[in-house]
Amino acid sequence: MANPSLPARRAVLFDFGGVLTTGVLAAFAEFGRELGDSRLPLRVVASDEQGKNLLKAHEEGRIDQAVFERGLADRFAAHGAEVPASGLLRRMQAGLRPDSATIDLVRRLRSQGWPVGLLSNSLGDDCYAGFDLPEMFDAVTISAEIGVRKPSREAYRIACRRLGVRPEETVMVDDLEQNIAAAGRLGMAGVVHTDAVTTEAELTALLGH
Repeated sequence: MANPSLPARRAVLFDFGGVLTTGVLAAFAEFGRELGDSRLPLRVVASDEQGKNLLKAHEEGRIDQAVFERGLADRFAAHGAEVPASGLLRRMQAGLRPDSATIDLVRRLRSQGWPVGLLSNSLGDDCYAGFDLPEMFDAVTISAEIGVRKPSREAYRIACRRLGVRPEETVMVDDLEQNIAAAGRLGMAGVVHTDAVTTEAELTALLGH
């Protein structure tokens, strides 16, 4: 039975990488193994201060792919790995595959009448290739297009506004716990995605369907 003290959840926002696709970290590790260190790509974008700043600037649309790739190649070089800048993002994400079970879940929810949106931090010009996002979602919000990225509260507010719902009416599905925590600070419910079966069960409980 639904708890009457909790707001009714009536819409769902989905992340892209690691939710509609296989895991981003696993793809990075696969690329790292080609360089002799499976942890290096994540270290470059998540621990290296210059790498982190480059990633933030790219995800917020302040630098384009070519500038980002050149900067990343310099940071890989600083860690002892010489990699060509051109095509670097494509190589880093080469291990990603569509997660058909989660894609089916998105389509099922939408066919049942639930408003469904995408909120994604972009990574390169081609990261959404092969996905017809306007066909899949009622609203699409990409970080580089709005100038802010998760976990910024404004990113969630914009995505909810485009979907026509308030944050407290919305469930966020993301594979990163920090993004779910940020959504929670706006009153959104959250599901840390690991697989489609678990996510569907949690959404069923939250949406009450």
